[in-house]
Amino acid sequence: MGKGYYLVVLDRAEAGAACEYIRRGGSREEFLAAFERAVSPGFDPDVHLGRIGCANQTTMLSSESLEIGEMFRGAIGDRYGAEALNTRYRAFDTICSATQDRQDAIIALLDTETLDAMIVLGGYNSSNTCNLARICAERLPTYHIADPEGLTSATEIRHKPVSDKHEATTQNWLPAGGISIGLTSGASTPDNLVETVIRRLDVLANGE
Repeated sequence: MGKGYYLVVLDRAEAGAACEYIRRGGSREEFLAAFERAVSPGFDPDVHLGRIGCANQTTMLSSESLEIGEMFRGAIGDRYGAEALNTRYRAFDTICSATQDRQDAIIALLDTETLDAMIVLGGYNSSNTCNLARICAERLPTYHIADPEGLTSATEIRHKPVSDKHEATTQNWLPAGGISIGLTSGASTPDNLVETVIRRLDVLANGE
């Protein structure tokens, strides 16, 4: 990537399209039309995809970031040969340490504890909070709440499903009997909100 030029990819699908162009080329016009809002002025895929520096959003999901980086590394290697990687590809790890710590901690929790549900606390527009919810939702029922008020009652919770952009209300979310609920929060979520959620969960699960 030349000085001053950049391409932004949002996910694996977009990264895959860019990698396909690196490997095989294609229509320059179609590529620029597809990435019209994701490239810097003057970006030329025939020129600037030949040398790439890969950086990630500071709150991106670590595993996805690593996978996308490897996709570009593989494409460069396929096009120019493994011996050219040192001069044509570099990766820069810019993921926030607090974000990484939370992702590592929640994976460790899921690997070591048997949980019935997970509460993820933080803003719906927070990338690192949404990524925590994605990690948890792959393993068990997960409820991403924006604030303690989302815990409406033992039978009702207001939350944002991982696969949706809008808040939803779920009934009968709290299992009956002895249960174990995990709780995590986004990197910028205030501690006092976390404490409030803990107290609220205690009341809902165990009564006043």
